[in-house]
Amino acid sequence: MDFFLEETTGMPSSFPGNHLLIFHGISALSHLCFLLGLSVVWYLGHFMSSRDSERQLEASGFLFYRLSIFTSMSLGLLHLPLSVLIYLWYRHDYILFTIEASLTIRSLAWFAATAYLLVEFGISNEERFPTFLRIWWGLFLPMSCSCLVVDMLYLKRHEAIRAYQLVFDSSSIIAGLILNYSGFFGQRVWRTNHGEPLLDGSNRNRSSTEIGSGHSANSLFENASILSILSFSWIGPLLSVGHKKTLELNDIPQLASNDSVHTVFPIFKSILQSYARATAHCRITSFMLVKALILTVWAQYLLVIFYALLSSVASFVGPYLLDYLVRYLSSDHKLANQGYIMVMTFIMSKIVESLCDRHFYFRILQMRIRVRSSLVALIYQKGLMLSSHSRQSVTSGEILTYMSTDASRVGDLSWFILDLLSVPVQIFLSLLILYPRIGGASLVSLMATFLVMLLNIPLTKCEQNYTEKLMKSKDNRIKATTEILKNMRILKLQAWEMKFLSKVMELRKTETKWLWKYACTSAAATFLFSCSSIFVAVVAFGTCMLMGIPLETGKVLSALATFRLLQDPIFSLPDVISGLVQTKVSADRISTFLNLEDLQHVVQKLPRDSCELSIEVSNGNFAWDPSSQNLTLKEVNLQVLKGRKVAVCGSVGSGKTSLLHCILGEVPKISGDVKLYGTTSYVSQSPWILSGSIQDNILFGKQMDNVIKYERVLEACSLKKDLEIMPLGDQTIIGERGINLSGGQKQRVQIARALYHEADIYLFDDPFSAVDAHTASHLFKECLLGLLSSKTVVYVTHQVEFLPSADLILVIRDGRVAEAGTYTELVDSGTEFMQLVNAHNHALVSNDLLDLDPQASSNSTQVGHSDSMVPKEKESVCEETNSTSNEDSKKGQLVQEEEREKGKVGFQVYWRYITMAYKGTLVPFIILSLIFYQVLEICGNYWMALEVPLSDDTEPRVSGSTLISVYVALAVGSSACILVRTMLTMTAGLKTATLLFNSMHTCIFRAPISFFDSTPTGRILSRVSSEQGGVDIQIPFLFSSFAFLIIRCLGTITVMSQVAWPVFIVFIPVFFTSFWYQQYYISTSRELSRLLGVCRAPVIQHFAESLSGSVSVRSFDQENEFVNTNYNLSNDFSRIQFHIAGAMEWLSFRLDILSILTFAFSLIFLICMPYGIINPGIAGLAVTYGLKFDGIQTSFIWILCNLENKIISVERILQYSSIPSEPPLIVEDNRPDHSWPSKGEIDIVNIQVLFSEHILIILIRSKIGMMFISLQVRYGLTMPFILRGLTCTFPGGKKTGIVGRTGSGKSTLIQTIFRIIDPAVGHIFIDGTDISTIGLHDLRSRLGIIPQEPIMFQGTLRNNLDPLDEHTDEEIWETLDCCQLGEEIRKKELKLDSGVAENGENWSVGQRQLVCLGRVILKKSKILVLDEATASVDTSTDIIIQNTLRQQFSESTVITVAHRITSVIGSDLVLVLENGVIVELGSPKNLLANKSSLFAKLVSEYTTRFYDASK
Repeated sequence: MDFFLEETTGMPSSFPGNHLLIFHGISALSHLCFLLGLSVVWYLGHFMSSRDSERQLEASGFLFYRLSIFTSMSLGLLHLPLSVLIYLWYRHDYILFTIEASLTIRSLAWFAATAYLLVEFGISNEERFPTFLRIWWGLFLPMSCSCLVVDMLYLKRHEAIRAYQLVFDSSSIIAGLILNYSGFFGQRVWRTNHGEPLLDGSNRNRSSTEIGSGHSANSLFENASILSILSFSWIGPLLSVGHKKTLELNDIPQLASNDSVHTVFPIFKSILQSYARATAHCRITSFMLVKALILTVWAQYLLVIFYALLSSVASFVGPYLLDYLVRYLSSDHKLANQGYIMVMTFIMSKIVESLCDRHFYFRILQMRIRVRSSLVALIYQKGLMLSSHSRQSVTSGEILTYMSTDASRVGDLSWFILDLLSVPVQIFLSLLILYPRIGGASLVSLMATFLVMLLNIPLTKCEQNYTEKLMKSKDNRIKATTEILKNMRILKLQAWEMKFLSKVMELRKTETKWLWKYACTSAAATFLFSCSSIFVAVVAFGTCMLMGIPLETGKVLSALATFRLLQDPIFSLPDVISGLVQTKVSADRISTFLNLEDLQHVVQKLPRDSCELSIEVSNGNFAWDPSSQNLTLKEVNLQVLKGRKVAVCGSVGSGKTSLLHCILGEVPKISGDVKLYGTTSYVSQSPWILSGSIQDNILFGKQMDNVIKYERVLEACSLKKDLEIMPLGDQTIIGERGINLSGGQKQRVQIARALYHEADIYLFDDPFSAVDAHTASHLFKECLLGLLSSKTVVYVTHQVEFLPSADLILVIRDGRVAEAGTYTELVDSGTEFMQLVNAHNHALVSNDLLDLDPQASSNSTQVGHSDSMVPKEKESVCEETNSTSNEDSKKGQLVQEEEREKGKVGFQVYWRYITMAYKGTLVPFIILSLIFYQVLEICGNYWMALEVPLSDDTEPRVSGSTLISVYVALAVGSSACILVRTMLTMTAGLKTATLLFNSMHTCIFRAPISFFDSTPTGRILSRVSSEQGGVDIQIPFLFSSFAFLIIRCLGTITVMSQVAWPVFIVFIPVFFTSFWYQQYYISTSRELSRLLGVCRAPVIQHFAESLSGSVSVRSFDQENEFVNTNYNLSNDFSRIQFHIAGAMEWLSFRLDILSILTFAFSLIFLICMPYGIINPGIAGLAVTYGLKFDGIQTSFIWILCNLENKIISVERILQYSSIPSEPPLIVEDNRPDHSWPSKGEIDIVNIQVLFSEHILIILIRSKIGMMFISLQVRYGLTMPFILRGLTCTFPGGKKTGIVGRTGSGKSTLIQTIFRIIDPAVGHIFIDGTDISTIGLHDLRSRLGIIPQEPIMFQGTLRNNLDPLDEHTDEEIWETLDCCQLGEEIRKKELKLDSGVAENGENWSVGQRQLVCLGRVILKKSKILVLDEATASVDTSTDIIIQNTLRQQFSESTVITVAHRITSVIGSDLVLVLENGVIVELGSPKNLLANKSSLFAKLVSEYTTRFYDASK
């Protein structure tokens, strides 16, 4: 519109002022009428219009709504500053005062329109913009056009036209066009059922798997228009949803197809394979890896380079024009439009710079997502294909680190490369600016710049060294933590958890040492490069003085602005080089991992009908370690016909499992041939269970295409009765590693998985040892002899009774097939075989079991299912419990979805973090150092601006040496403040990180076992790895940067306001608008960050599960299914990262525009100021600061948002720092004597009942002269009871056997004695001491146990036998001889220092069980518990173990839980459990005397199988 006139008077005397008054009066009256009309419409609409808020929330948006708000606000901001200026400068001129009043009314009118659109229209449900507004917008456009015509024709005739009038008139016309376009096309868009599910509440219950599979919302980015992409408006719908409600994963749109790992990874893999094939040995180098990654995203890379170049050019426009601006302001002969052209150039360059920067950062983050997801997929697939030898050379923890840390670092490579390449470009642009101003001194300054870069070389080497050491120490800690978390149950049973916690703490100390050294090196680099711009400036100005080149204010300010631009790339150069170093280290680690040996395809898989054979092994020699001289299997020759059953037996460590693995192709082949005719299914000896439902574990990637078949499988595997008592049947979620299933239940789920897959060849690795006698018989008959009657089956077993049914029996000894034949043939002539049979026979004879009448088994089909032994009262209570638990099925799940905080991060989290280290005493000193830095920097710049003459004609007030000396002193002082700030920040940050680490790990290690049962390991590892990593380094500097930017922003505004104080008029509304944008953005960003943490854990968990079960995955040919799951989980993680990046740039772009408005206002103010009012040098200094103001303000808001996102890591760590702990380890007031327990008598006493929500029944039963009192146990407050009303006494010094059907509660009873699970009601006494009143360490350290799952830790055999270093080598050797391992260990080269791989994978399961036996022999406890301790050994070894136990623990209380009857038949007392209830208790002799007893039926079933076998 038409504004201003000539300076002072505003117009020549000939100007017709009355006409101007009439013109402005009409305009003001129109705006006033609009303002009044708007008020009336607003008032009436507030009370009369109907609002359907629920429907409004469902709206996907209003076309051009935000554009209209932005345009109205811009018009208000356009008029307001001018009205203020006219009032201040021309208040005595009545004509201009009238113009000022008109401008004020216009400003108020447009601000009112903005408020109406935001407040009133924003919550209405109108389909289009109000008619009143559209009419006004229609009138405003011709009014603006008429103003331009008047200015061009009428005012120009009177020589009153100025450039800024044309600018404001043109701006008004553009705004009018935008508003009319919005009014014509703007309308509300309602979502339909066919719209995007982004806002579809009906789709919010979809699982992440569905979303990850491509069934959720389409990509917002992929379908966006060019304008929407440029302005980042495509992210608007997601921000709108996030502002209204807490985001869930279902609300996040899908990735664009080009960003999905399904698209990116095949391209990357094909490029990498082409490079690898070109080498002699198909080796992958880190250079190949990086090159393949760059070529995968080359198009994106070129676009990013274009943005970087254009941004660099635009950023140097300001320093280039600065000298001209100072000269313009210092001259009284101003050209008419020169100032406004410079202003427009300044503004356009800042807009171009902002657009390029925003899209540079967004596109490079997009590239990072593609690279990271490709690397994760590559590492995952490599992990599935590792050979057994390679698998022993790298641990799961290391592989997880490759995926979680190294892949992310390599993803940052493109960022670091571009930053490094931008340095020469910016140096070249700097020379273009500096050379015309300071001549040859610019070349000297360039040399100084290179010198600074060279000084970085030693620091870089130190950083590289410290980074490698830091990564290695972190790997060791994560590896140890992963192994500990997997085996936390055994650690607690043995009272070793605090010992292992101390090991983790020691590893953390080593990590902290390298972290501190790395931090000190970074601090030195920061100080060096904070001095870099000072050093370069001093060298340049000093050279000018020596060369006689005159210094002027404009040249100095232009040079300082250029040096400041150079400071950023030079200042960031240490980080860039450090990042490149870390990336090089990570790339080397990944490439080394990729070069590990793959599993060789040694098995020829042929069609099923191509031969009569199913399995053929010819002259086979195999070794787990191909480089070793000792073969694992030697001279194997085997032919198995279709449909035949082959049994494999032998002593512990003879090579039975290795034989199955060689058939699967898992053992490296030295020589020979292996052929398989058909598909395979495999059941491992140690059950491998995936997290998920029971049905998912059975289907294992297949569809439920045959319900009848599925039901038959459940029946054959005896799973139906187990499913009936589970909260959700087969939909019950299984905890990690099947933690909420018994050993037998896990094994039967494995068998069901194999049966459902309809393979041609089935391989069973001793699956019957984990179940009771009846269940084992049922499985053998219904599965092997029933459903698999026509299939080829190879099964390993220690149970002789299952051998007669085999068509072929293989006896393995020392890696050879010692004997082969049918049962009859081997009985007649087999020496090795008869040793096994005789050992079994001896076990039966020694316990008088062969004298039992085998006909007693006629009713044995009911064993384990008899209901007559359970009291009716208890049956009713059980039914009540089950019905109650089914009412709330969700609560019945053991593993729940990970909880996450919602809403704003509480102030308490920030406060706890700030005050944790030294109670926050370092924080004030950090802030003071930042304040001093800013003050000294401003003083240095003021000194140069004031003391350097404006032109050659002006005499300098100080000498050149004084000028430089003072500047150097102030600059070095400011750099010293930076050094102090960095060191204090590092000190406080590392101290806080250490305290958080110690607190979290102490709480985790002291957590009850129920926490580990219900918490997947991935959730814990996510916190101790990536979350802790953020706390170690990132968060301290985010806090420091936040304070730094606040102070710097205030300093910049202070400098700008010295010459353009009205900038506060714009700055205040801009600041509040920025704050509003930040609040609007942060609600979405915060939840996205939380979802990112939640989605990280499933990726880690699935990765870890796949690695541990890779043999099963390969045997079922499910690699593609698992890879696809990894793709989907990775896409879920990536799409959250993608939208976090988009939301961040959406905010940054808008903040940049607001900052540019502030800068533009200050420039216009300076141009419009009359000559002589302000100092041109100070004005130039203000512009110098204003050039970076947009970056400072944007960085401030960005750091604020990023800090709130990253502080979530602290929030998540604090979550795990407040886990309810177990009871105290030691109760000082009630510590037992050192001799406790002296007798070893265990009493489960105190009258108790089975509890349900509405019934409390007290049961007192008496049997065998003892009072039975109910002990009731359940795993969680929402879980059904496991032990129901259980009471008994285990006499001291006696042997007690516990038997019962799989899942009857045997192992749970043992855990209750160890207080792994505390009973809900009831008490347990040992030698008269209530175990609930003493410390857990005092209890568990006095008890001994051989657990159901034999566990060995990575390290040496010595450390596994004696983790606490309490015994001598002589005692250890004696123990090894007792448990039949001495001879085997003496053959090994390193003896007691023989290595143990992760999870003991280089030892057989039986050998691991013997090592566990050795531990308890060394411990010599008064009470010993054997929980299926001999399930994985053959009968002869079992006899040896039993004899050893009798000798070593002759005076101890021994409680034996076993399915093998021979292990418990010699006990003094036998306890029979059924569904968590004691059904029988007494001596074996008395129980066997009663032919109808459950124990008698179990024994009869066991002996009948042997009787049948003998026949």
